[in-house]
Amino acid sequence: MTKQDLLRRFYEHTDASGQVYEPHKALRNTQIASFMRCPQINNFDDADIGIIGIPYDGGVTFQTGARFGPREVRSQSCMMRPINVSTGVDPYKLARIGDLGDILLPNIFDHDQAIADICKYYQKLAQSNIMPLSVGGDHSVTYPILKGLHERFDQPIALVHIDAHTDTWGPFSGSKYHHGAPFRLACDEGLIDPTKTLQIGIRGGQNILDGLNYSRDQGMHVITIEEFEDMGWRAVSDKVRQVVGDTPVYLTFDIDGLDPAYAPGTGTPESGGITMREAQRLLRQLRGMNFVGADLVEVAPPLDPSGMTAMNGATLLFEILCLLAEQVNAN
Repeated sequence: MTKQDLLRRFYEHTDASGQVYEPHKALRNTQIASFMRCPQINNFDDADIGIIGIPYDGGVTFQTGARFGPREVRSQSCMMRPINVSTGVDPYKLARIGDLGDILLPNIFDHDQAIADICKYYQKLAQSNIMPLSVGGDHSVTYPILKGLHERFDQPIALVHIDAHTDTWGPFSGSKYHHGAPFRLACDEGLIDPTKTLQIGIRGGQNILDGLNYSRDQGMHVITIEEFEDMGWRAVSDKVRQVVGDTPVYLTFDIDGLDPAYAPGTGTPESGGITMREAQRLLRQLRGMNFVGADLVEVAPPLDPSGMTAMNGATLLFEILCLLAEQVNAN
């Protein structure tokens, strides 16, 4: 049996009447919503790439709602078709991609414990060969993801971070685990290499300069939105490749990296951001890098009744999925 035969059998399933359902050939409004209409799985050994929901926004400092992000991104991802017209990539012909469901979080009123629960999930995942693609939730979830995956590597990994904010602030309102701190924590614990970390799209006013100063003092490459506009997406992607090289790299995309015209449904929007077209072209230019996982965070559907934020989030998730599928296939 060829690889393509195996992949076809992975994606199709038979319903109770015996009819075969092929998700990427069926009407997009049918069946229970899953990420990209992929099979729902519950085992880390059942797929090459697992898309994981993290319905948690206990780390936000302003507007809540990102806990509903995974659910609405799932719904909007039914709009995604299999073939990336720009790159020609069909991720479903390269890898087994499954929806691993949402992480169970029984301690949402205990922020520290919720972060620990997320970390334990990824520690177990790290013992498998599955590539994680996660959907938040607020940006506090990226720290336990990186901490949980750390046992896979014998060195700090590189980080490509697209966001309006550096997320390198210290403790806030009694917690160090808020959504403005994940990359300070990751850097302090040796999970990421600051000299191979790029923070792209940074903008907005500041109460204090602690986060910006920390990023720069540690050697992170902070690319403000003004620098992004002056350089252009192609030069920025070239810089990413130059800085990261072949180092294992994790990609994290905060939806507020986009201009609010494209993503109004997020907890801390900042005007003057990246356009959808720039974001898509930037991501596509990162093909062939040594990705070890990725996430998309801060989609807050209750703040955007139009659904556009979740649809653009699903669109970016598909672009990222194509990158991961090519990496899995290359290995």
